[in-house]
Amino acid sequence: MRALPIAFVEILVACDAEVANHSTSRATAAVSAPAPGDWQSLNPFPVERGTVPHGQSTPAISPPSARVRRPLATAPEAAGAGTLVLYDDGGTWGWLGELYAIGLGTLASHFGSWTAKPIGQYLAQEMANYQAVIYVGSTFDQPVPTAFLTDVVAGTRPVLWIDDNIWQLVNQYPGFASTYGFVPWEYDTSAVAEVDYKDATLSRYSANGAGIMSYSTVDTARATVLAQARRSDGTTFPWALRGANLTYIGENPLSYVSPNDRYLALCDLLFDLLAPSTTDHHRALVRIEDVSPMTDPAALRAIADYLSSEGVPFSIATIPVYTDPNGYYNDNVPLTVTQAGAPEVASAINYMVSKGGTLVMHGYTHQFSTVADPYDAVTADDFEFYLTHWDADGYLSYDGPVPGDSTAWASGRVTSGLGELMAAGLPRPAIFEFPHYAGTPTDAAAIRTTFATAYHRGLYFSGTLTGQTTDYSRFIGMFVPYVVNDIYGFKLIPENLGYYEPTPDHHNVVWLESDIIGAAQANLVIRDGVASFFFHPTFSVSTLTTIVRGIKAAGYSFVGPASL
Repeated sequence: MRALPIAFVEILVACDAEVANHSTSRATAAVSAPAPGDWQSLNPFPVERGTVPHGQSTPAISPPSARVRRPLATAPEAAGAGTLVLYDDGGTWGWLGELYAIGLGTLASHFGSWTAKPIGQYLAQEMANYQAVIYVGSTFDQPVPTAFLTDVVAGTRPVLWIDDNIWQLVNQYPGFASTYGFVPWEYDTSAVAEVDYKDATLSRYSANGAGIMSYSTVDTARATVLAQARRSDGTTFPWALRGANLTYIGENPLSYVSPNDRYLALCDLLFDLLAPSTTDHHRALVRIEDVSPMTDPAALRAIADYLSSEGVPFSIATIPVYTDPNGYYNDNVPLTVTQAGAPEVASAINYMVSKGGTLVMHGYTHQFSTVADPYDAVTADDFEFYLTHWDADGYLSYDGPVPGDSTAWASGRVTSGLGELMAAGLPRPAIFEFPHYAGTPTDAAAIRTTFATAYHRGLYFSGTLTGQTTDYSRFIGMFVPYVVNDIYGFKLIPENLGYYEPTPDHHNVVWLESDIIGAAQANLVIRDGVASFFFHPTFSVSTLTTIVRGIKAAGYSFVGPASL
């Protein structure tokens, strides 16, 4: 079976390499242009930058002291419910704001409800209706309403401010430095490949030239440095700080993301805002992938025996029908096999269930038609619910809905797939996984009527949040380190460590046992996180053993998806 770069960074957005000049109030913006297909760069979005306008003089930088993690300070006022997510929507790259809001709202859903709106629509004292507020600045110097700035400094709600436009708060409020203990200054574009958070060193894509905010003042008597960016020469400066009710991250962690990334620090910092009393609890998941009627039943039984011996519950991503419509692997003779037509495989799957396995429906055929999508039209190689192709440089291009995509079409595939599983005497699954993690909002809505729970990474498109026409050329990819409720309505089970892949294919990265274990170790910074990987039964049980025992040794306990 083919391996796609789906576990990491196949998701790219086509974008121009430059933006237009702005008015004299802004310098020409610089854009960090993505290198297409770079596996370390999930969401390599363009970033708009200019000269930060300062309304205050530059005081001396206070020397750092030992870090003391202070709780968020807010006024003693009854808290509202849920999270308010505010985003930018102006300028050339205004469309990015909606995608960032989807990403942040998805993470916030772990803690409860969330509402999103453009920052320009904020109303005075609106944050009083919420437990906390997140604002992501992605349009350089987009005007932030005075009402919002006033409510932030009132201190009644914890606020997480990400990236741009923090200077508007500084310039609006003369007492900013004395209240919050830091003063943002300019973006430092040094090469930064590491971010120190808690006791871990997280990765950062060093070619991300957008920069990280630097500071003219950091008074550690008033502000806590939560994470440090580490330059290539070993020097550090704050990546995230907290003063009073305000937490500030000096770049956008939703772009240029990888499994060991500083994005994990963002995921953990949300607990400070929304669930500060949460204690450490580290769970792990393993999913056996692409189990079709052509899978070796002996391999399935061996995996089940091993995992059961370790006391490890697991999931089984089952494909109801195998098809090779053009005979790609069968001497040009078309071949289709159902689960009922492969009784030894069906028996092995039932055996896996008896050993602690949970069935997951992994599409209907895990391929679309007789047309390559993108490989060969064969089950487990190709996409099923989304059209793709390889471009001239060997990078995967996401094209849009498959021909005939509709609610009826997607529902029909789910119904047919469930029928095939039932005919084979297999349990009815309660969890769905998009083949290669891709489907349209139409497909998701149709599948959601049958499956309340999904077990995949998210792919979310422009227009989904705002209710506008879906723009399939603009989307954000998400992996999450804990259970969330996504914008399609699924309860989403995490998969965030990737899969064992010892051989490069196109621009897919080699990802070995040590890489999966290393990603799990990085995820320990998340106080109530889940480390989740998947494994193809074509590889040896000894490889699976190394991964499982390595994750256990890191401090995780394996659980089944139903326990989350």
